[in-house]
Amino acid sequence: MTQPAAVDSSSQRRDKKPGGKPALLSVEEARSRILAAMPLMGSESVPLPAAHGRVASDDVAARMSHPPVAVSAMDGYALRSDDVRELPVRLRQIGVSRAGVRFAGTLTPGACVRIFTGAMVPDGADLIALQEDATEAGGDVEIREVPRKGQHIRRAGLDFTAGQVCVGKGRVITARDIGLLAASGHVEVPVRRRPRIAILSTGDELVAPGDVPGPDQIVGSNGVALAAAVAGWGGVPIDLGIAPDRAEAIAAASDRARDADMLATTGGASVGEHDLVQTSFMQRGFVSSFWRIAMRPGKPLMFGRIGDLPVLSMPGNPVSAMVCALLFVRPALQAMLGAAPTAPVFETAVLGAAMPANDVREDYVRATLERGEAGRLVVRPFPTQDSSMQMTLAQAEALIRRAPFAPPAAQGESVDVIRFDCLAGNF
Repeated sequence: MTQPAAVDSSSQRRDKKPGGKPALLSVEEARSRILAAMPLMGSESVPLPAAHGRVASDDVAARMSHPPVAVSAMDGYALRSDDVRELPVRLRQIGVSRAGVRFAGTLTPGACVRIFTGAMVPDGADLIALQEDATEAGGDVEIREVPRKGQHIRRAGLDFTAGQVCVGKGRVITARDIGLLAASGHVEVPVRRRPRIAILSTGDELVAPGDVPGPDQIVGSNGVALAAAVAGWGGVPIDLGIAPDRAEAIAAASDRARDADMLATTGGASVGEHDLVQTSFMQRGFVSSFWRIAMRPGKPLMFGRIGDLPVLSMPGNPVSAMVCALLFVRPALQAMLGAAPTAPVFETAVLGAAMPANDVREDYVRATLERGEAGRLVVRPFPTQDSSMQMTLAQAEALIRRAPFAPPAAQGESVDVIRFDCLAGNF
Protein backbone atom coordinates (compact mmCIF):
# COMPACT_ATOMS: atom_id res chain seq x y z
CA MET A 1 0.00 0.00 0.00
CA THR A 2 1.26 3.51 -0.80
CA GLN A 3 2.33 5.41 2.31
CA PRO A 4 -0.14 8.24 3.02
CA ALA A 5 0.98 11.75 3.74
CA ALA A 6 2.31 12.33 7.24
CA VAL A 7 0.26 14.34 9.71
CA ASP A 8 1.26 17.99 9.78
CA SER A 9 1.66 18.81 13.45
CA SER A 10 1.82 22.52 12.67
CA SER A 11 -1.63 22.31 11.05
CA GLN A 12 -2.95 20.73 14.22
CA ARG A 13 -1.55 23.65 16.21
CA ARG A 14 -3.36 26.03 13.87
CA ASP A 15 -6.64 24.25 14.69
CA LYS A 16 -6.83 26.13 17.98
CA LYS A 17 -8.95 29.03 19.06
CA PRO A 18 -7.38 31.82 21.15
CA GLY A 19 -6.82 30.45 24.64
CA GLY A 20 -5.95 26.95 23.42
CA LYS A 21 -9.45 25.55 22.87
CA PRO A 22 -9.57 23.34 19.74
CA ALA A 23 -11.29 24.98 16.78
CA LEU A 24 -13.74 23.12 14.59
CA LEU A 25 -12.18 22.23 11.25
CA SER A 26 -14.08 23.29 8.12
CA VAL A 27 -15.66 20.66 5.89
CA GLU A 28 -13.42 21.68 3.00
CA GLU A 29 -10.23 21.41 5.07
CA ALA A 30 -11.30 18.06 6.53
CA ARG A 31 -11.93 16.67 3.06
CA SER A 32 -8.62 18.06 1.81
CA ARG A 33 -6.70 16.27 4.58
CA ILE A 34 -8.53 13.02 3.94
CA LEU A 35 -7.88 13.13 0.20
CA ALA A 36 -4.19 13.91 0.69
CA ALA A 37 -3.81 10.73 2.74
CA MET A 38 -5.47 8.37 0.25
CA PRO A 39 -3.30 5.80 -1.57
CA LEU A 40 -3.75 5.47 -5.34
CA MET A 41 -4.86 1.99 -6.33
CA GLY A 42 -2.80 -0.10 -8.71
CA SER A 43 -3.88 -1.24 -12.16
CA GLU A 44 -5.40 -4.50 -13.35
CA SER A 45 -6.87 -5.68 -16.65
CA VAL A 46 -10.47 -6.87 -16.78
CA PRO A 47 -12.63 -8.22 -19.63
CA LEU A 48 -14.82 -5.61 -21.29
CA PRO A 49 -18.12 -6.85 -19.79
CA ALA A 50 -16.62 -6.48 -16.31
CA ALA A 51 -15.32 -2.96 -16.94
CA HIS A 52 -18.65 -1.16 -16.57
CA GLY A 53 -18.39 1.39 -13.76
CA ARG A 54 -14.66 0.85 -13.30
CA VAL A 55 -12.08 3.64 -13.61
CA ALA A 56 -9.58 3.52 -16.47
CA SER A 57 -6.03 3.44 -15.09
CA ASP A 58 -4.45 4.52 -18.40
CA ASP A 59 -5.41 6.11 -21.68
CA VAL A 60 -6.86 3.43 -23.96
CA ALA A 61 -6.18 4.00 -27.66
CA ALA A 62 -7.89 2.44 -30.67
CA ARG A 63 -6.08 -0.51 -32.20
CA MET A 64 -7.77 0.00 -35.57
CA SER A 65 -9.64 2.66 -37.50
CA HIS A 66 -13.38 2.74 -37.98
CA PRO A 67 -14.65 2.42 -40.56
CA PRO A 68 -11.54 0.65 -41.88
CA VAL A 69 -12.43 1.65 -45.47
CA ALA A 70 -14.80 4.12 -47.09
CA VAL A 71 -18.39 2.84 -46.91
CA SER A 72 -21.78 3.99 -48.06
CA ALA A 73 -24.09 5.77 -45.64
CA MET A 74 -27.17 5.09 -47.82
CA ASP A 75 -28.74 2.54 -50.14
CA GLY A 76 -28.25 3.53 -53.78
CA TYR A 77 -25.68 3.41 -56.56
CA ALA A 78 -21.94 4.05 -56.43
CA LEU A 79 -20.71 5.98 -59.45
CA ARG A 80 -18.12 8.37 -60.84
CA SER A 81 -18.80 12.11 -60.73
CA ASP A 82 -17.31 12.44 -64.23
CA ASP A 83 -20.17 10.30 -65.56
CA VAL A 84 -22.98 12.49 -64.22
CA ARG A 85 -22.04 15.97 -65.36
CA GLU A 86 -25.30 16.04 -67.37
CA LEU A 87 -28.52 14.51 -66.06
CA PRO A 88 -30.38 12.33 -66.56
CA VAL A 89 -27.83 9.72 -67.62
CA ARG A 90 -27.91 5.95 -68.17
CA LEU A 91 -25.11 3.86 -66.67
CA ARG A 92 -24.36 0.13 -66.84
CA GLN A 93 -24.76 -1.74 -63.53
CA ILE A 94 -21.71 -4.01 -63.26
CA GLY A 95 -22.09 -5.40 -59.77
CA VAL A 96 -23.33 -5.16 -56.20
CA SER A 97 -21.57 -4.13 -52.97
CA ARG A 98 -23.14 -5.33 -49.71
CA ALA A 99 -22.07 -4.88 -46.10
CA GLY A 100 -19.56 -7.64 -45.52
CA VAL A 101 -19.40 -8.61 -49.24
CA ARG A 102 -17.62 -5.96 -51.30
CA PHE A 103 -17.59 -5.42 -55.06
CA ALA A 104 -14.11 -6.64 -55.88
CA GLY A 105 -13.53 -4.75 -59.12
CA THR A 106 -12.85 -1.14 -60.07
CA LEU A 107 -15.56 1.16 -61.31
CA THR A 108 -15.00 1.97 -65.01
CA PRO A 109 -16.31 4.94 -67.02
CA GLY A 110 -20.01 4.70 -67.82
CA ALA A 111 -20.67 2.09 -65.10
CA CYS A 112 -22.24 2.01 -61.64
CA VAL A 113 -22.52 -0.47 -58.76
CA ARG A 114 -25.61 -1.16 -56.69
CA ILE A 115 -24.60 -0.42 -53.09
CA PHE A 116 -26.17 -0.82 -49.67
CA THR A 117 -25.68 0.98 -46.36
CA GLY A 118 -22.41 -0.04 -44.72
CA ALA A 119 -20.96 -1.57 -47.88
CA MET A 120 -17.48 -0.73 -49.13
CA VAL A 121 -17.37 2.00 -51.78
CA PRO A 122 -15.79 0.49 -54.92
CA ASP A 123 -12.46 1.77 -56.15
CA GLY A 124 -13.03 4.63 -58.59
CA ALA A 125 -16.39 5.71 -57.14
CA ASP A 126 -16.79 9.13 -55.49
CA LEU A 127 -20.59 9.58 -55.47
CA ILE A 128 -23.56 7.70 -54.03
CA ALA A 129 -26.81 8.36 -55.89
CA LEU A 130 -29.83 7.58 -53.72
CA GLN A 131 -32.00 4.69 -54.86
CA GLU A 132 -35.07 6.94 -54.94
CA ASP A 133 -33.29 9.16 -57.49
CA ALA A 134 -32.60 6.29 -59.90
CA THR A 135 -34.54 3.74 -61.97
CA GLU A 136 -33.30 0.33 -63.12
CA ALA A 137 -34.06 -0.71 -66.70
CA GLY A 138 -32.66 -4.09 -67.70
CA GLY A 139 -28.93 -3.94 -67.04
CA ASP A 140 -28.87 -0.15 -67.04
CA VAL A 141 -29.68 2.43 -64.37
CA GLU A 142 -31.07 5.88 -65.15
CA ILE A 143 -29.70 8.46 -62.71
CA ARG A 144 -31.94 11.52 -62.41
CA GLU A 145 -30.32 13.38 -59.53
CA VAL A 146 -27.02 13.17 -57.61
CA PRO A 147 -25.71 14.76 -54.42
CA ARG A 148 -22.48 16.68 -54.13
CA LYS A 149 -19.21 14.79 -54.46
CA GLY A 150 -18.42 12.73 -51.35
CA GLN A 151 -21.88 13.06 -49.83
CA HIS A 152 -23.30 9.85 -48.30
CA ILE A 153 -19.79 8.33 -48.14
CA ARG A 154 -18.30 7.61 -44.73
CA ARG A 155 -14.58 8.04 -45.19
CA ALA A 156 -12.12 5.61 -43.62
CA GLY A 157 -11.49 6.61 -40.00
CA LEU A 158 -14.52 8.91 -39.85
CA ASP A 159 -15.41 7.60 -36.36
CA PHE A 160 -11.90 7.07 -34.99
CA THR A 161 -8.43 6.24 -36.23
CA ALA A 162 -5.85 3.75 -34.98
CA GLY A 163 -3.93 5.30 -32.08
CA GLN A 164 -6.66 7.77 -31.15
CA VAL A 165 -7.51 7.78 -27.44
CA CYS A 166 -10.98 6.32 -26.95
CA VAL A 167 -11.14 6.30 -23.14
CA GLY A 168 -9.01 8.66 -21.08
CA LYS A 169 -7.21 7.85 -17.86
CA GLY A 170 -9.44 8.48 -14.84
CA ARG A 171 -12.72 8.09 -16.72
CA VAL A 172 -15.49 6.01 -15.18
CA ILE A 173 -16.22 3.51 -17.94
CA THR A 174 -19.79 3.56 -19.27
CA ALA A 175 -21.72 1.08 -21.40
CA ARG A 176 -21.11 3.50 -24.29
CA ASP A 177 -17.37 3.31 -23.68
CA ILE A 178 -17.48 -0.50 -23.68
CA GLY A 179 -19.10 -0.46 -27.12
CA LEU A 180 -16.44 1.93 -28.39
CA LEU A 181 -13.60 -0.14 -26.92
CA ALA A 182 -14.96 -3.30 -28.51
CA ALA A 183 -15.23 -1.59 -31.90
CA SER A 184 -11.68 -0.29 -31.57
CA GLY A 185 -10.19 -3.75 -31.08
CA HIS A 186 -10.10 -4.29 -27.30
CA VAL A 187 -11.29 -7.30 -25.33
CA GLU A 188 -9.77 -6.13 -22.03
CA VAL A 189 -9.21 -2.73 -20.45
CA PRO A 190 -6.79 -1.51 -17.73
CA VAL A 191 -8.65 -0.26 -14.65
CA ARG A 192 -7.84 0.75 -11.08
CA ARG A 193 -8.15 -1.96 -8.49
CA ARG A 194 -11.25 -1.53 -6.36
CA PRO A 195 -10.37 -0.03 -2.94
CA ARG A 196 -11.07 -2.36 -0.03
CA ILE A 197 -12.98 -0.49 2.66
CA ALA A 198 -13.29 -2.17 6.05
CA ILE A 199 -16.46 -1.14 7.89
CA LEU A 200 -16.81 -1.43 11.67
CA SER A 201 -19.86 -0.50 13.74
CA THR A 202 -19.48 0.02 17.49
CA GLY A 203 -21.92 0.07 20.37
CA ASP A 204 -23.42 -2.22 23.02
CA GLU A 205 -26.85 -1.10 21.87
CA LEU A 206 -26.50 -2.65 18.41
CA VAL A 207 -27.42 -6.05 17.05
CA ALA A 208 -26.87 -7.27 13.50
CA PRO A 209 -29.74 -7.15 11.00
CA GLY A 210 -31.78 -10.32 11.40
CA ASP A 211 -31.02 -10.66 15.12
CA VAL A 212 -33.67 -9.88 17.71
CA PRO A 213 -32.73 -6.76 19.72
CA GLY A 214 -32.97 -6.78 23.48
CA PRO A 215 -35.05 -4.24 25.41
CA ASP A 216 -32.18 -1.71 25.35
CA GLN A 217 -30.96 -2.46 21.83
CA ILE A 218 -31.65 -1.51 18.21
CA VAL A 219 -30.78 -3.07 14.87
CA GLY A 220 -27.52 -1.67 13.55
CA SER A 221 -28.09 -0.35 10.03
CA ASN A 222 -24.92 1.63 9.41
CA GLY A 223 -22.80 -1.33 8.39
CA VAL A 224 -25.07 -2.61 5.63
CA ALA A 225 -25.91 0.91 4.42
CA LEU A 226 -22.24 1.88 4.18
CA ALA A 227 -21.39 -1.41 2.48
CA ALA A 228 -24.03 -0.73 -0.17
CA ALA A 229 -22.74 2.81 -0.66
CA VAL A 230 -19.10 1.69 -0.93
CA ALA A 231 -19.99 -0.98 -3.49
CA GLY A 232 -22.00 1.54 -5.52
CA TRP A 233 -19.09 3.99 -5.46
CA GLY A 234 -16.58 1.51 -6.83
CA GLY A 235 -15.14 -0.03 -3.66
CA VAL A 236 -15.15 -3.47 -2.07
CA PRO A 237 -16.79 -3.40 1.39
CA ILE A 238 -15.32 -5.62 4.12
CA ASP A 239 -17.81 -6.07 6.95
CA LEU A 240 -16.06 -6.24 10.33
CA GLY A 241 -19.38 -6.52 12.15
CA ILE A 242 -20.23 -4.83 15.45
CA ALA A 243 -17.74 -4.27 18.28
CA PRO A 244 -19.03 -3.74 21.84
CA ASP A 245 -18.13 -0.65 23.85
CA ARG A 246 -14.88 -2.05 25.19
CA ALA A 247 -11.55 -0.57 24.20
CA GLU A 248 -9.79 -3.88 23.66
CA ALA A 249 -12.64 -5.28 21.57
CA ILE A 250 -12.62 -2.23 19.29
CA ALA A 251 -8.83 -2.34 19.01
CA ALA A 252 -8.92 -6.05 18.16
CA ALA A 253 -11.57 -5.43 15.50
CA SER A 254 -9.31 -2.86 13.85
CA ASP A 255 -6.62 -5.55 13.51
CA ARG A 256 -8.87 -7.33 11.01
CA ALA A 257 -8.66 -4.29 8.73
CA ARG A 258 -4.93 -4.59 8.08
CA ASP A 259 -5.41 -5.81 4.52
CA ALA A 260 -7.86 -3.02 3.73
CA ASP A 261 -7.09 0.28 2.02
CA MET A 262 -9.17 2.27 4.51
CA LEU A 263 -11.04 1.60 7.76
CA ALA A 264 -14.39 3.36 8.25
CA THR A 265 -16.09 3.17 11.64
CA THR A 266 -19.39 4.46 13.00
CA GLY A 267 -20.19 5.25 16.61
CA GLY A 268 -17.98 5.93 19.60
CA ALA A 269 -16.26 8.99 18.14
CA SER A 270 -17.88 11.63 20.35
CA VAL A 271 -16.90 12.81 23.86
CA GLY A 272 -18.96 10.55 26.15
CA GLU A 273 -17.34 8.13 28.55
CA HIS A 274 -18.51 5.24 26.36
CA ASP A 275 -17.12 6.81 23.17
CA LEU A 276 -13.99 4.69 23.06
CA VAL A 277 -12.90 4.59 19.41
CA GLN A 278 -10.04 7.07 19.73
CA THR A 279 -8.81 5.51 22.98
CA SER A 280 -9.03 2.04 21.45
CA PHE A 281 -7.11 2.97 18.34
CA MET A 282 -4.39 4.61 20.42
CA GLN A 283 -3.55 1.09 21.58
CA ARG A 284 -2.64 0.34 17.95
CA GLY A 285 -0.57 3.48 17.37
CA PHE A 286 -3.30 5.72 15.97
CA VAL A 287 -2.02 9.13 14.77
CA SER A 288 -4.79 11.73 14.55
CA SER A 289 -5.07 14.27 11.75
CA PHE A 290 -8.21 15.92 13.12
CA TRP A 291 -11.17 15.30 15.40
CA ARG A 292 -14.45 17.26 15.19
CA ILE A 293 -15.50 19.44 12.28
CA ALA A 294 -17.81 22.41 11.75
CA MET A 295 -20.60 20.38 10.18
CA ARG A 296 -24.14 19.27 10.97
CA PRO A 297 -24.78 16.35 10.99
CA GLY A 298 -21.33 14.87 11.60
CA LYS A 299 -19.46 17.09 14.05
CA PRO A 300 -17.59 14.22 15.83
CA LEU A 301 -15.84 13.11 12.61
CA MET A 302 -12.29 11.88 13.26
CA PHE A 303 -9.53 11.02 10.80
CA GLY A 304 -6.01 9.68 11.14
CA ARG A 305 -4.07 6.50 10.52
CA ILE A 306 -2.90 3.32 12.14
CA GLY A 307 0.44 2.68 10.51
CA ASP A 308 -0.25 3.28 6.82
CA LEU A 309 -3.97 2.48 7.13
CA PRO A 310 -6.23 5.56 6.79
CA VAL A 311 -8.95 5.53 9.45
CA LEU A 312 -12.16 7.57 9.22
CA SER A 313 -14.41 7.46 12.28
CA MET A 314 -17.93 8.76 11.79
CA PRO A 315 -20.80 9.37 14.21
CA GLY A 316 -23.14 6.52 15.03
CA ASN A 317 -26.42 8.29 14.25
CA PRO A 318 -27.49 6.81 10.89
CA VAL A 319 -28.10 10.11 9.09
CA SER A 320 -24.80 11.54 10.35
CA ALA A 321 -22.95 8.43 9.21
CA MET A 322 -24.46 8.44 5.73
CA VAL A 323 -24.05 12.17 5.14
CA CYS A 324 -20.42 11.88 6.26
CA ALA A 325 -20.01 8.93 3.91
CA LEU A 326 -21.32 11.00 1.00
CA LEU A 327 -19.11 13.99 1.77
CA PHE A 328 -15.92 12.14 2.77
CA VAL A 329 -15.94 8.40 1.98
CA ARG A 330 -17.12 8.89 -1.60
CA PRO A 331 -14.44 11.52 -2.40
CA ALA A 332 -11.83 9.28 -0.72
CA LEU A 333 -12.82 6.40 -3.01
CA GLN A 334 -12.63 8.68 -6.05
CA ALA A 335 -9.14 9.79 -5.00
CA MET A 336 -8.01 6.17 -4.57
CA LEU A 337 -9.40 5.36 -8.01
CA GLY A 338 -7.82 8.39 -9.65
CA ALA A 339 -11.27 9.62 -10.72
CA ALA A 340 -12.55 13.18 -10.79
CA PRO A 341 -14.11 15.18 -9.34
CA THR A 342 -13.16 14.40 -5.75
CA ALA A 343 -15.50 17.00 -4.24
CA PRO A 344 -19.30 16.99 -4.25
CA VAL A 345 -20.99 18.72 -7.18
CA PHE A 346 -23.55 21.34 -6.16
CA GLU A 347 -26.44 22.73 -8.16
CA THR A 348 -28.54 25.81 -7.56
CA ALA A 349 -32.19 25.49 -6.57
CA VAL A 350 -34.78 27.83 -5.08
CA LEU A 351 -36.29 27.27 -1.67
CA GLY A 352 -39.86 26.10 -1.50
CA ALA A 353 -40.00 27.10 2.17
CA ALA A 354 -38.12 29.60 4.33
CA MET A 355 -35.16 28.48 6.45
CA PRO A 356 -33.86 29.99 9.70
CA ALA A 357 -30.39 31.44 10.26
CA ASN A 358 -27.56 28.93 10.61
CA ASP A 359 -24.96 28.66 13.39
CA VAL A 360 -21.20 28.05 13.31
CA ARG A 361 -21.48 24.70 11.50
CA GLU A 362 -21.95 24.01 7.78
CA ASP A 363 -25.38 22.41 7.67
CA TYR A 364 -26.62 19.68 5.31
CA VAL A 365 -30.40 19.58 5.31
CA ARG A 366 -32.51 16.74 3.91
CA ALA A 367 -35.01 17.92 1.31
CA THR A 368 -37.29 16.97 -1.57
CA LEU A 369 -37.15 18.31 -5.13
CA GLU A 370 -39.75 19.39 -7.67
CA ARG A 371 -39.95 21.44 -10.86
CA GLY A 372 -41.58 24.83 -10.47
CA GLU A 373 -42.50 27.55 -12.90
CA ALA A 374 -40.37 27.72 -16.04
CA GLY A 375 -38.75 24.45 -15.06
CA ARG A 376 -36.90 25.89 -12.05
CA LEU A 377 -35.64 23.38 -9.52
CA VAL A 378 -37.46 23.85 -6.21
CA VAL A 379 -36.14 22.30 -2.99
CA ARG A 380 -38.22 21.81 0.17
CA PRO A 381 -36.48 20.99 3.46
CA PHE A 382 -38.08 18.48 5.79
CA PRO A 383 -39.35 20.31 8.89
CA THR A 384 -37.56 17.94 11.31
CA GLN A 385 -33.90 17.14 10.79
CA ASP A 386 -32.97 14.88 13.72
CA SER A 387 -29.91 12.79 12.80
CA SER A 388 -31.55 9.56 13.97
CA MET A 389 -34.40 9.82 11.43
CA GLN A 390 -33.58 7.44 8.59
CA MET A 391 -37.02 7.70 6.99
CA THR A 392 -36.46 11.32 6.00
CA LEU A 393 -33.04 10.45 4.56
CA ALA A 394 -34.56 7.61 2.53
CA GLN A 395 -37.33 9.91 1.27
CA ALA A 396 -35.00 12.84 0.59
CA GLU A 397 -33.92 13.65 -2.94
CA ALA A 398 -31.24 16.19 -2.08
CA LEU A 399 -29.20 17.87 0.63
CA ILE A 400 -29.31 21.64 1.03
CA ARG A 401 -25.94 23.13 1.99
CA ARG A 402 -26.11 26.04 4.40
CA ALA A 403 -22.91 27.97 5.04
CA PRO A 404 -21.78 28.71 8.60
CA PHE A 405 -23.54 31.80 9.99
CA ALA A 406 -25.88 31.95 6.97
CA PRO A 407 -28.68 34.47 7.59
CA PRO A 408 -32.35 33.46 7.35
CA ALA A 409 -33.31 32.40 3.82
CA ALA A 410 -36.70 33.34 2.40
CA GLN A 411 -38.89 31.20 0.19
CA GLY A 412 -37.72 31.64 -3.40
CA GLU A 413 -34.11 32.34 -2.41
CA SER A 414 -31.35 30.40 -4.19
CA VAL A 415 -29.42 27.70 -2.30
CA ASP A 416 -26.80 25.06 -3.11
CA VAL A 417 -27.97 21.44 -3.27
CA ILE A 418 -26.51 17.98 -3.84
CA ARG A 419 -28.96 15.96 -5.93
CA PHE A 420 -29.01 12.27 -5.12
CA ASP A 421 -30.25 11.26 -8.58
CA CYS A 422 -27.14 12.80 -10.16
CA LEU A 423 -24.71 10.74 -8.08
CA ALA A 424 -22.94 7.94 -9.95
CA GLY A 425 -23.55 4.73 -8.04
CA ASN A 426 -26.65 6.26 -6.43
CA PHE A 427 -26.97 6.97 -2.68
